Amino acid sequence: MALKEELAEHIRAQGPITIAEYMERCVSHYYATRDPFGAGGDFTTAPEISQIFGELIGAWIEDRWQHISGAQAVLCELGPGRGTLMKDILRVTRNSGLHESADVVLVEASPALRELQKRTLAYAHTRIRWQETLMNLPPLPLFLIANEFFDALPVHQYLEKEEKKVGLIMNQLAFLPDGKVVREASPACIAVMTQIAAHIQTHGGAALIIDYGYDDAVQGDSVQAVKAHQFIHPLDAPGESDITAHVDFAALKDVAASVGAYVWGVAKQGNFLNALGAQVRLLALGKHASPEQGASLRSGLERLVSYEQMGGLFKVMAVTSTPDVPSGFD
Repeated sequence: MALKEELAEHIRAQGPITIAEYMERCVSHYYATRDPFGAGGDFTTAPEISQIFGELIGAWIEDRWQHISGAQAVLCELGPGRGTLMKDILRVTRNSGLHESADVVLVEASPALRELQKRTLAYAHTRIRWQETLMNLPPLPLFLIANEFFDALPVHQYLEKEEKKVGLIMNQLAFLPDGKVVREASPACIAVMTQIAAHIQTHGGAALIIDYGYDDAVQGDSVQAVKAHQFIHPLDAPGESDITAHVDFAALKDVAASVGAYVWGVAKQGNFLNALGAQVRLLALGKHASPEQGASLRSGLERLVSYEQMGGLFKVMAVTSTPDVPSGFD
C-alpha cells in the first residue's frame, strides 16, 4: 500500500494528524526507499556541487580540533547523504593528527543510504561506524557537521487559535483548517540541538549547522516539497517527494547557549565559505584543471557562494566549547 493510502486509512480510523506527524512519516518513507540526491533525484546538496565545500569544512574542523590540543575525538555527521561530504573531509584531513585520532560516526536511519555511504567511504578511514541516533556517543570531544539535516526534522504549525493538521476532505488529504500559519515549532530540532550542545559543553569540540532557514522572529508556513527539482504541493506525493521546513536558527542558538556552549553566527553560507578561502582554493584547483574542469569548478562554487543562489539562502551556525571566535565568523 502506498503511503498516501496508509495515511488516509490512519486518518479515517483515528482522526487528523499533526503536520509534524505527517512530515515524520513522509521523511522516514522517503529516505528509506531511494537515493534522492543529484540530477536524477529530487535535489542536489552542496557537497555534490563542489568538492571545495567539503574541503573547506574539513579544514575548519581540523582547525577546531587543534584548539583543544589535538585530543582523541569523535568526528560525526548527521544525515550524511551519499557520504560525499565525509569523504571530502577525510581526504583533506588524511595527513593530519585529526584523521589518526578520530573515530568517525555517521548518524543515518535509512538502511538504503547506509549501504550507499559504505560504498562511498569504503577506503576513506579505518574506524567508521553507523548509528541511527546521537545516543551513546563516547565521552570524547565531538566535531559534528549537519548539512541540510535540520530542515528534514518535523515541525508543528499553529494558526491563530489552533494547531494545523492533515485530514481528509472528499477522501483526499487536506489541511484542516487551511488558515494562515502564524508560528512553527520543532521540538525535534530543539532535542537534537540540546544533545549536540550539551555534549560539546561537557566534553569539548565544535559543531557546524548549515541549512536554509531564518534567524529572526519572522515565522509562517515554510513547509515545502520538492520532486524532480520542482516544487509541488506538500500533500501531493507523500513519501515520494522531499518535504522540509525552514530551520529556526534563533531557537537553535537559544537552546545551545542555554546549556553553556558558545554560539556563533548566523552567517550567510557565501560569506562563510569565502572567509574560509573558497576563492583561493578555486585558484589552486584551477591550476591543474582542464578548461572544462575549470569551468565546472567556477560554476559550482558560484552556485554555493552567490547571494542570489545558495550563498544567500543557506545559513551557517557554529557551536564551540571555547570562547575564541572560530574561522568564518569574524
